[in-house]
Amino acid sequence: MNKLLSELLGTFTLVFAGTGAIIINDVSGGVIGHAGIALTFGLVVMAMIYTYGDVSGAHLNPAVTLGFAVAGRFAWKAVPGYVLAQIAGAMAASGVLRFLFPAHEKLGATLPSGSAMQSFILEFILTCVLMLAILRVSTGAKEKGITAGIAIGGIIALEAMFAGPICGASMNPARSLAPALVSGHLEHLWVYLTAIVLGAVTAVPLAKAVEPSPS
Repeated sequence: MNKLLSELLGTFTLVFAGTGAIIINDVSGGVIGHAGIALTFGLVVMAMIYTYGDVSGAHLNPAVTLGFAVAGRFAWKAVPGYVLAQIAGAMAASGVLRFLFPAHEKLGATLPSGSAMQSFILEFILTCVLMLAILRVSTGAKEKGITAGIAIGGIIALEAMFAGPICGASMNPARSLAPALVSGHLEHLWVYLTAIVLGAVTAVPLAKAVEPSPS
């Protein structure tokens, strides 16, 4: 239960801070800015890895949990519990943000600014790159260690910085699902559920392909 609670709390904090930055940027007239939002997502993930990495692995993301399972690093029987905890944390965060900002329409939901296919391809590639990095810097199914948080948080901030204005740079089904459900903006949710999962799974054979050969 401590692992599930860690995933719930970690994902709550991620969604609360990340989508909260989007909302507060909107209501404050752009004080935070796009770069600030991207950095918020990267910094909160980095902080949560150092906070919960040695407890649950700090997956904070159903696609990451699935990627670890496909890679043979995480027990399949534990996947449903992790995913439910992550979704519960994300839903709780969006619920609190709805209470705090009842007039905000989208609550930080990820919506394509162009075509759905454009965002699908972007989210697929972004998640594949992220998952590949996670598999390379993690130990087993745990994102922990001195450099893991910096590397993973940095990649999230980087990808959000350049791709966020087009697709939202979600890379996380729970992060997209919660604000979409609470705000009622479900029209493009399929993009973020399918592309992200496919991207995470695709990263697994790529990570194995680049593993150094035994000397």
